[in-house]
Amino acid sequence: QLQLVESGGGLVQPGGSLRLSCAASGEGLDWDAILWFRQAPGKEREGIACISASGSNTHYADSVKGRVTISRDSRDHASVSVYLQMTHLRPGDTAIYFCATKFSFVRTLCDVRAQSMDFWGKGAPVNVSS
Repeated sequence: QLQLVESGGGLVQPGGSLRLSCAASGEGLDWDAILWFRQAPGKEREGIACISASGSNTHYADSVKGRVTISRDSRDHASVSVYLQMTHLRPGDTAIYFCATKFSFVRTLCDVRAQSMDFWGKGAPVNVSS
């Protein structure tokens, strides 16, 4: 069983920056890619960034490419922090942001379009507004 807790959300002005954190804990994280999703009001949940279990590969949705950077800090096999640095934020980025894990036998694989996540956090709200 893995636990994921997001933090760092809040209100930010258009054009501003924000860094979200995902604290993941539990056995087996060495084999989990970690993804960030977001869900805006009235819209479907969207995968926006992914980092492989190895930390060597990343993948971004076109909607955020160039404005978002995902990174991973693996303290040990049971404790990982994943960060989502967001810049040039727009009102359209307003959403609840979730992190989730995806087991992979190949530690370098990562795809933001992956389906069927294994574990989810409860989300952190981001509101981009003046």
